[in-house]
Amino acid sequence: MIMAAVLSFLMTGWVTWLALGLTPDFLTRMIAFRTAWPAAAVISFVTAPAILRLSIRLSDALTRQSA
Repeated sequence: MIMAAVLSFLMTGWVTWLALGLTPDFLTRMIAFRTAWPAAAVISFVTAPAILRLSIRLSDALTRQSA
């Protein structure tokens, strides 16, 4: 949940900054964060097992390759 919040906040901030620049009401204009965070949390929970398996496979392959 925390990782999803941080990533959603940073990505929303980045896209808002690209679209609007650093305006005085910048933080209040980041309204997409309210919908991005729950979506990111659900996506993280759903995809985490597959991503973990893929990460392990990649790590094993890289370890075997460098040995």
